[in-house]
Amino acid sequence: MSRTRTGPATARGERRVERRAHADYTGGVYGSMLAASVVIGAGSLGSFPRTELVLLLLLTGLVFWIAHVHAQLFGARLAQQALDRHVVLHVCRDEWPIVNAAVPPAVAVAVSPLLGLDVRGALWLALSVAVAGQVGWSVAAARRAGASRRLLAVTASVNLVLGLLIVSFKIVLTH
Repeated sequence: MSRTRTGPATARGERRVERRAHADYTGGVYGSMLAASVVIGAGSLGSFPRTELVLLLLLTGLVFWIAHVHAQLFGARLAQQALDRHVVLHVCRDEWPIVNAAVPPAVAVAVSPLLGLDVRGALWLALSVAVAGQVGWSVAAARRAGASRRLLAVTASVNLVLGLLIVSFKIVLTH
């Protein structure tokens, strides 16, 4: 005999499912590009390059998240509706993929010594992970929007080209 759950726990679960159904992964694509750009700009790190790069990735993602939340709340939202706790939390949650996108490249840098990589190798690993994340976030967004397979391939290709453009900047700037 199965039981049907009701009450606050079920309502919270239903809200979580609804939020995931309406998720916007634009911030993840943007955050991945940002992380790739941070890795490229991190050519002259100090005496603890891995630690500094991990912090730089995470803190830059956090600062850009704050900037996006601010822009949403005081730009578009302020003119349309009053700010209350619900609206602020909603915007914070919607923009969080910007921070999430910085985590995989930061983790790649953190585990790079376990893979036997020097700092240069760690930079390349982080850049590769950021580009892969950019492609992955764009495909997830397109899938969530119900895009056709053709459109999924197009968005993956466009984001891969953009990521490779960032990689080419690194190659040109370091050689």
